Amino acid sequence: MVESDIYTLRGVSSNKSEVHSAIQNLDAGLFAGTFCKVLPDTLTNDPAYCLLMHADGAGTKSSLAYLYWKETGDISVFEDIAMDSLVMNIDDLACVGAVDRYLLSNAIGRNKFRIPGEIIKTVIEGFSNAIAALENHGIKIDFCGGETADVGDLVKTIIVDSTVTARMKRCEVINLDNIKEGDRIIGFASSGKAAWEKEYNSGIGSNGLTAARHDCLHHEYAEKYPETFSSKIPADLVYCGKGRLTDPLEGTPLTLGKALLSPTKTYTPLINAILSRLPGCVHGIVHCTGGGQTKCLKFGKKIHYIKNNLFPIPPIFQYIRQAKEISLKEMYPVFNMGHRLEMFLNEKHVDDMLKIASGFNIEAQVIGHCERSTTEGNELSIIEGNQVFNY
Repeated sequence: MVESDIYTLRGVSSNKSEVHSAIQNLDAGLFAGTFCKVLPDTLTNDPAYCLLMHADGAGTKSSLAYLYWKETGDISVFEDIAMDSLVMNIDDLACVGAVDRYLLSNAIGRNKFRIPGEIIKTVIEGFSNAIAALENHGIKIDFCGGETADVGDLVKTIIVDSTVTARMKRCEVINLDNIKEGDRIIGFASSGKAAWEKEYNSGIGSNGLTAARHDCLHHEYAEKYPETFSSKIPADLVYCGKGRLTDPLEGTPLTLGKALLSPTKTYTPLINAILSRLPGCVHGIVHCTGGGQTKCLKFGKKIHYIKNNLFPIPPIFQYIRQAKEISLKEMYPVFNMGHRLEMFLNEKHVDDMLKIASGFNIEAQVIGHCERSTTEGNELSIIEGNQVFNY
């Protein structure tokens, strides 16, 4: 059975085809090629400015945090879930060039029978701590509060979502339709320890966690914590791995559980620095979230993306791959596989960009280039050793 079929049986989708079908007739906003929808500034009616609003969350990663807490008693993992929820919003907005200031509101849905008040307190403190850490690196976020709802009829454990709003000058909007033939693609590592992070990050992010936890973790967790998964999933696809949460993950200072729960790395301080020091040089920015390494296919016009110099695959993705013997071709559209941010620019600015990334302790390298597509749409070729994967 291929991984896409397994995803469907687990009730999730790596390509969100149904969602894209549902929204295909919606207005695209001021710029059709942007990573997030850009709206006129209807609050001030200033034609020089625009508004952006984005909603996302930690997804099923919060269920994994619940599992880890029940097994170890470590409640601090819920603080990192707040970071996941925040970053999945601000980094998408940063891809449009919105890095000046953000307004944040959160929405927490919990099952009160399983999620006590101390977890809610930890999540909210997680948002506050993340905001403070990013402010030390030039990113300003105003926390507007939010809503915590007791929705035990709908939620088995907890879900942590956020909405972020930003305002920016229209002339500074980054439109991915500007990606050009000949552009170099710079990848920024998802693993490692950036200047604002408190410990090594596995690079897992917040995408593909349903597959990751079920494929990696032992079936004993299914028997102990049936509230952490849907009863509709076939039994042989529920926690069907061999790992335990406290097993060391080879090649990292983390346990398997902590590696799976590594908070989504934010690149906003890096993006802010690059856009201020290299104004007008960036043709496009892609946050490799839903769709993994194939995310770029949604953007640009008649571009053939050639990725032929990817980072070595981090240990967490190696572990996931070996756990179910998943092919690389199936993993690339689900996981970031080593870099979760990529920028497109002229070759002459590459060295300057790499130096900026190094200053934040983020590994960066040229991972490919852009050619003209031979089809009506976009193409992607990922070259790994002697293997070529076309999408």
